[in-house]
Amino acid sequence: MSSPRILIVDDEADLRELLEITLVKMGLDIDSAPTLAVARDYLTKTEYALVLTDMRLPDGLGIELVHEVTAQYKNTPIAVITAFGSADNAVVALKAGAFDYLSKPVGLEQLRVMVRSALRITQGDNSDKSSQKAVASTALRLMGQSEAMQDLRAQIARLSRSMAPVAISGESGSGKELAARDIHAQSARNDKPFVAVNCGAIPEALMEAEFFGYRKGAFTGAVDDRDGFFQAANGGTLLLDEVADLPFAMQVKLLRAIQERRVRKVGATVEEPVDVRIISATHQNLHECVGKGTFRQDLYYRLNVIELSLPPLRERLDDIGLLSEVILARLGGGQKTALTPAALDALRSYSFPGNVRELENILERALAFANDGVIEVTDLALKAAPSIKIFAPSPPAEETKMVPALIETEEMILPPLADDLPQSLPDHLDDVEREIIRRALAKTRFNRTQAAELLGISFRQLRYRMQRLDINAPE
Repeated sequence: MSSPRILIVDDEADLRELLEITLVKMGLDIDSAPTLAVARDYLTKTEYALVLTDMRLPDGLGIELVHEVTAQYKNTPIAVITAFGSADNAVVALKAGAFDYLSKPVGLEQLRVMVRSALRITQGDNSDKSSQKAVASTALRLMGQSEAMQDLRAQIARLSRSMAPVAISGESGSGKELAARDIHAQSARNDKPFVAVNCGAIPEALMEAEFFGYRKGAFTGAVDDRDGFFQAANGGTLLLDEVADLPFAMQVKLLRAIQERRVRKVGATVEEPVDVRIISATHQNLHECVGKGTFRQDLYYRLNVIELSLPPLRERLDDIGLLSEVILARLGGGQKTALTPAALDALRSYSFPGNVRELENILERALAFANDGVIEVTDLALKAAPSIKIFAPSPPAEETKMVPALIETEEMILPPLADDLPQSLPDHLDDVEREIIRRALAKTRFNRTQAAELLGISFRQLRYRMQRLDINAPE
């Protein structure tokens, strides 16, 4: 079996020779071209595992070759060599479809890492179909057969072949981390770590140490050397979730780490190289954050090389049946539970402001109420508004008759809503429900059976709600 062949395109003879010697030592075959014309001639005659081109050539620009290779030789990854400090050129090349980039002066270890990644991609393309199916089956975390999801999975398959940074946007609960894991699982890095970091959950004072690690004695409490997120993800993928929450000072340090592909631990005097693919995610509009001055524009362009937008659940309601089936199978622990046709229709007519995460919460709650493994519409509890309406300050007479014990005195009537909307509707509804249940329990001296009858729900439903809302019997 012949060795993989690499095409080097560069007009600097010394650099070509250095690259050739390095790659030959890796057991690779090499062709070298000083111009675009020679490179094009080589491409018509030979199939390459990787094309590595300089951005400035005597007869044109390397970006031209990037466009040609990505269009005509789809199974051949192409990487570019950019001049020192030409970060913009690298971003342009990645957006055009380049697999990766190197900055001058070329670091030989970085070159070797990049070539190995490219070879894993081309060898994966030449592997048998059964192994490809096996890899794909492990990566399908985003479920659904709607047109929107099929398009999304096709985009993920294309993105997995590149090392370019990806910015995932989408509403909360739409599956941004799952998309990132799918990209990693289908990439040549799938045997390396995937590290997910919630940028909004790290105290600002600890952020640099958490991202880049620290040396023993760097600060009080640093009793040992410790790696950061970048070192932990070395060779693999680092997901920066809720990246818009990064403080401005940390954005500067992150930008340098991404551009230089080197990090310095807190307390260290030298930088160390890291090989990490960056995927960022946020429910905020990063472009608007740049306009407001809360997010650096240069970091935005670095992270947003390729954008992947996730559709909200309300735009793919056809997937609710499949999603519900998968979620119930996981939550049921081997016990089969099914939705009635009416319950499924009710879910499909719901707007799901919390997306798939909200669907999972609804089904988990419904599972506790379901009888004989069947979930009815009432078990879903999709409409919370009627329970508030019953306890409005001036209830209609017929509603007063429904729950006379709960509206006997003035102090037991819930106050009207303020002009300002609640910051979190689910939390507000939980507070309302918690107060009503506590009043019913107080009226029945904590007899849960009588309180359930008073509220018009089953004892099992009351017990579940008490557990969820953390309502305990008085000591």
